[in-house]
Amino acid sequence: MIPATVKIFVCVQPQDMRRSFDGLALATRQVLGQDPRSGALFVFTNRRFRHLRVLWWDGGGYNLLCRRLHRALFRLPKPGVPSDRSVVVDHRGLQELLRGVPTARRA
Repeated sequence: MIPATVKIFVCVQPQDMRRSFDGLALATRQVLGQDPRSGALFVFTNRRFRHLRVLWWDGGGYNLLCRRLHRALFRLPKPGVPSDRSVVVDHRGLQELLRGVPTARRA
């Protein structure tokens, strides 16, 4: 369970999912303007909204959660201002995001 005090930033700009720990930490700094070692969770998706990665620092190193959906898409929250690069969500918002939205089956 994620403590209520932990901030969760969802990047609304698609990222290259080939990036791993250091690449996503760099995106956290350059794209989101945040410190990747702050203890917050940073959520990234690809442009097709099928791959998602969550990066966080636990004090001793980076952790990375990877999720790929089949027959579903990740639906990102809308930013308050179009120029915003991230949206802060709570743990319920993260659960909804990780669940994804089903898509129609292809014949």
